[in-house]
Amino acid sequence: MSRGRTAGSPATYVVLVAAVALGVAGIVYGEGDDSPGLQAIGAVLVVGAVVLGVRALRRGR
Repeated sequence: MSRGRTAGSPATYVVLVAAVALGVAGIVYGEGDDSPGLQAIGAVLVVGAVVLGVRALRRGR
């Protein structure tokens, strides 16, 4: 049994999942609207959320 820091609060992961969903929606909408800027913003949002999620998991160990 491990005592110490947890891997993060559930609210953190809810926000990260929402950010990934918003980024994917931006990529899909940007593709349909032929907007490379919106696709780039969506991709940055997805990559950033994944990086922050991995950091939160690694800090919990």
